[in-house]
Amino acid sequence: MIMAKEELLKVRELNKFFHDPTTIQVLRDINFDLYKGEYVSIMGKSGCGKSTLLYILSTMDTDYEGHIKLNGINLSQQSHNELARIRNEYIGFVFQFHYLLPEFSILENVMMPALKLGKYPRDQIEHKAIEKLKLLDIQELARKKATQVSGGQKQRVAIARALINEPLIIMGDEPTGNLDSKNADTVFHLFKEMIEEFNTTLLIVTHDEDFAKRTDRIITMSDGRIINL
Repeated sequence: MIMAKEELLKVRELNKFFHDPTTIQVLRDINFDLYKGEYVSIMGKSGCGKSTLLYILSTMDTDYEGHIKLNGINLSQQSHNELARIRNEYIGFVFQFHYLLPEFSILENVMMPALKLGKYPRDQIEHKAIEKLKLLDIQELARKKATQVSGGQKQRVAIARALINEPLIIMGDEPTGNLDSKNADTVFHLFKEMIEEFNTTLLIVTHDEDFAKRTDRIITMSDGRIINL
């Protein structure tokens, strides 16, 4: 018996305009679905709207037309405070730049989204953070400052931080863009393990064709439109 895929993200008739200095349409009639446990990449030339789309899907940009549902929740009908809660609880982020805070330890950086969510006491959050560092095989870095570890290690820390609240979806914006091929390959397989371990869904904007070809499917964009799903 084939199990039906469970829908996580539904995007319908999404349009986005920039209005300064003149009005330009940057996203046009975006429609697609994403299912739980999928590993999906978004590709397209620079300026085609990939990062703009990801920014909207992540709830950080609310100035758009259309409808987005995440886990059955209509995001276009939520207040800014509710969107902040949804973002922190359901969505993990991994960017091209790791954005670790240099004055804090690796462990503290990983703990921050969970401390902000406030769902668990601090000692429990610390335990969860150490478990995530172990999962990524970097537990020995826990007490080091973010400035004391390599680029590849920093990106692993960023993935651990993205996982701390055990989100339904991890969104990545060029997460391997600053990494050599060996570290990029490591990140690909780490993401694959996240799906197997937590049934996490991955939506990754990338220019790396080798990376994209190994994901479940590629969403291709051109001039603000999806041209291939």
